[in-house]
Amino acid sequence: MADEEKKEQPKPAAKPAAKADGGKKSEGGERAKPVKVRMRERYQADIVPKLMQKLQVKNKMAVPKLTKICLNVGFGKAATENLPKLMEQCLSDITAISGQKAVVTKSKKSISNFKLRQGMQVGCRVTLRGTVMWEFFDRLVNVAIPRIRDFRGVSPRSFDGRGNYSLGLQEQTVFPEIDSDKVEFVHGMDITICTTARNNQQAFELLKEMGMPFRER
Repeated sequence: MADEEKKEQPKPAAKPAAKADGGKKSEGGERAKPVKVRMRERYQADIVPKLMQKLQVKNKMAVPKLTKICLNVGFGKAATENLPKLMEQCLSDITAISGQKAVVTKSKKSISNFKLRQGMQVGCRVTLRGTVMWEFFDRLVNVAIPRIRDFRGVSPRSFDGRGNYSLGLQEQTVFPEIDSDKVEFVHGMDITICTTARNNQQAFELLKEMGMPFRER
């Protein structure tokens, strides 16, 4: 009897066979393919060999590269004169430009001369890494900076001695993500590009090869 009951039990349904063309699995478990970024591919294919010759580096892992890009915007008079519209616009502009939600920064201490109180919202910032960082640098160099009025090149003296470069923009409308017709307040921003370079010369050569338009010293 026991053998007959075992035979009568229905067999489990067979799992669907995997596609011959290498399609995705039905229940996941497949690693996503890396996103192709134009600037990152150019760095790996063209810029690294050039820097190895210029800097006389034998190991390609020792070639300087980008680590992160930081965007910072101060609210200015909006923080002390209670202008919430300007604060909201700064947050929305930085979020649209960077493709990442901005974080509000607060003051650490009170300063009576500047009408500043501890914990007051004074600005916003964004830190970009990975794919988003490479895409933003590509847009900054090839789209945003050429749209600056009377542009004659960025300063080659804005390095901090540790391989980091700081750049200031006076208008957020240089980025195509911002519609100039809908802008009520014009504000600038500070952009800091962090690299693994050991000195200013290495950082200068890296950014120059990546398309940063430095003016002549």
